Amino acid sequence: MIGEVLQIAWEGVSRNKLRSLLTMLGVIIGVAAVIIMVAVSAGTEATIADRIETLGTNLLFVSQAFSAAGPGARQPGGSSNDLTYDDALAIRSSVKNITGVLVERNSTLAVKAGNVSSDGVTVVGTTIDYPEIRGLTVAQGRFLTQKDLDNTAKVAVLGYSLAQDLFGEENPVGQKITVGTVKLYVMGVMEEKGVVANTDYDARMYVPISLMFEKFTPAMFARFAGNMVNTITVQVENQEVMDGVITQIEILLAKRHDATMEDLPFTVRTQQEIIDTQAATTESFRSLLAWVAAVSLVVGGIGIMNIMLVSVTERTREIGIRQATGATPGDIRWQFLTEALMLSLTGGLLGVVGGVGGSWLFNQLGSMRTVLVPNSILLAFGSAAAVGIFFGFYPANKAAQLDPIEALRHE
Repeated sequence: MIGEVLQIAWEGVSRNKLRSLLTMLGVIIGVAAVIIMVAVSAGTEATIADRIETLGTNLLFVSQAFSAAGPGARQPGGSSNDLTYDDALAIRSSVKNITGVLVERNSTLAVKAGNVSSDGVTVVGTTIDYPEIRGLTVAQGRFLTQKDLDNTAKVAVLGYSLAQDLFGEENPVGQKITVGTVKLYVMGVMEEKGVVANTDYDARMYVPISLMFEKFTPAMFARFAGNMVNTITVQVENQEVMDGVITQIEILLAKRHDATMEDLPFTVRTQQEIIDTQAATTESFRSLLAWVAAVSLVVGGIGIMNIMLVSVTERTREIGIRQATGATPGDIRWQFLTEALMLSLTGGLLGVVGGVGGSWLFNQLGSMRTVLVPNSILLAFGSAAAVGIFFGFYPANKAAQLDPIEALRHE
């Protein structure tokens, strides 16, 4: 009877509680590790997707394609492979069905206003479309204008918390600040935005990209970098015209850099393409983590097999008595296999509790985001059951094959 088998199996497991717990420990760690590692990788994937989506909507990203020739390489016609601010201006003026073009170059500098200073401020050199594309609003004064960019104006716009740190309750607009060694005038303050995808928009400062090129690019890099940019972000009117805009940009860049469409040294990608690429990379990483965690399950299974072999040796006389009173080899096999399965399933349940709890703690107490994946719980628990059956079969089969007479003689 199944109930009797389960009762006998439970008695066998609970007879040595400490030994059973230590045997289950490998399974517990393996199951918990699978759940936590998958949750961490899924959280990383979700964070990357959120970060890309918070950059704006209907965006295209133009970037320099990888080249073995490296930066500054020349096309056969003599044109540089570098993506520049001039390319961004050309896209903004020539490409149809776009609502904005964004270029950024960041630097970390000390900012001082009167007797108050703030170190390690992220200074963003950017263009006039930044607020629209990033979904920001100016609270006081104004944002950067095209005239500021054309004249390399020494002006700045402060993030909400940076303005409070430097000026307190005083109105910053029109005030003078020192950024590094350069004196700038504050033209505006942004509304409170908060931290989005690990970026604190309120602690930033915005200056014209032309000023960033001229004043805030280290001298050792200025000669090579010039007005070169890593990425040009283009906001498209809607999804329907996305393909047409991509074609326009590729044709324009091919003309400007004397390249053919096939040899264009730049890539134009959509947000979804970037998210899909990141997801594929993260999924490979997730699979690797899951396999590493699965090693713990195998170790736990070996522990179960080891302890069941010891149990068979210790209970040889008991096995002989059961055989003498009518138990078949199948009954003996099923009894010991049930004990092994009970060890692995109990360990699996404890591992699920540990994995779910560990994922929650990682998310609450650490800086690493976790996303619990239900399938990982089913996979880990199912693997624990499979481990119990696989590693429990050999000891169970050995017990079933014992000779009754020899078993009864065993002391």
